Amino acid sequence: MPADLAVIGLGPYGLPLAQAAVAAGISTLGYATGPEAGSLSPAELRRMLSEGFRRATDPAGLGRVRTAVICAPTPRAADGGLDLSQVEAAARTLAERLRPHTTVILESPVHPGTTEEFLRPLLEKGSGLRAGRDFHLAYAPSRVDPGNREHSPANTPKVIGGLTPACTESAAAFYARLTDKVVRARGPREAETVQLLETNFRHVNIALVNEMAVLCHDLGVDLWDVIRCAETKPFGFQAFRPGPGVGGHGVPQDLTGHAGRPLRMVELAQQVNGRMPRYVVQRAAALLNEHGKSARGARVLLLGVTYKADLADQQGTPAHEVAIRLMELGASVSYHDPHVASWNVLDRPVPRADSLYEAAADADLTILLQQHRTYDMQGLSVKAQLLLDTRGATPTGAAHRL
Repeated sequence: MPADLAVIGLGPYGLPLAQAAVAAGISTLGYATGPEAGSLSPAELRRMLSEGFRRATDPAGLGRVRTAVICAPTPRAADGGLDLSQVEAAARTLAERLRPHTTVILESPVHPGTTEEFLRPLLEKGSGLRAGRDFHLAYAPSRVDPGNREHSPANTPKVIGGLTPACTESAAAFYARLTDKVVRARGPREAETVQLLETNFRHVNIALVNEMAVLCHDLGVDLWDVIRCAETKPFGFQAFRPGPGVGGHGVPQDLTGHAGRPLRMVELAQQVNGRMPRYVVQRAAALLNEHGKSARGARVLLLGVTYKADLADQQGTPAHEVAIRLMELGASVSYHDPHVASWNVLDRPVPRADSLYEAAADADLTILLQQHRTYDMQGLSVKAQLLLDTRGATPTGAAHRL
């Protein structure tokens, strides 16, 4: 039975779209482009299957849909740019089966110009069809915030930029079935640059507050109190909070080598955020030293090793580098995370603490890296011998905060 929608790529961008489409009553076909194929939990898969979702291993079904959305991941490549190999593979697979009047939308994070200069030629060459005449082509930035209970695809405005006005309207008609508001950009380049701006906005502002965290520690200022007061300003300020580093799937882009010039603020933000795991370990070693202990041989418990609270996703998590640097200092590292049953660092398993309070009491130092809802920070601050809180989750004076 043909589906209305094909979601190509079932990773961090494709799965939320597929789930939103199924919830809206759209018959949806999911086609995996890589190892993200297993990222659905059995319960989620059963629920989606009962509501009209179908997982496809045969790409033939891609030729029988009205709308195809490419959501393939674009991780950072070795040269620092974006790796478009999965987007290319998805495009080639779709192109061989593309039929006239299909609407093709790219949601993967890409450089401005990718839809027209990279995706369009692949689709046209593989299909023999012409974009804007025989099929519709558009870009829509993925605005996914995993675990956010307030903002879902249904109440998050969707930006659309089509190759032609007709392409924009066709894509807008599809997304109008999923969301309360559709925002039309002038074209795909503008829509792609929306994604660029939104991602870089996050990284630059996190870098600013991370630098403030280092400065405030040196000055003896409580940054968390500063943020609490500053966010009462009703205009001109948006609160961001520091942490041990920046993870997730949204890769900051400085466009070096792409647009002929770097975005200097983004370049600097990457440097600042990239130094935070090292700074956390420096603070950890200093705390141990202040309490008459050496990092070498110290028992260090890491709490929360995912990149975001209350999720199992470890993409880009700073916990990995924190663990490596602690091990290099000779520390004995263990971890606790309710969402991660096993964790490997440098191809070796890290011991997992089964009893959280016992492990915190036994460790020379406990470091909170991710604030999962299940963590009782007041109780942990009492049990732990020494607690370094990188998320500002503990009451003032109950722990050493970043």
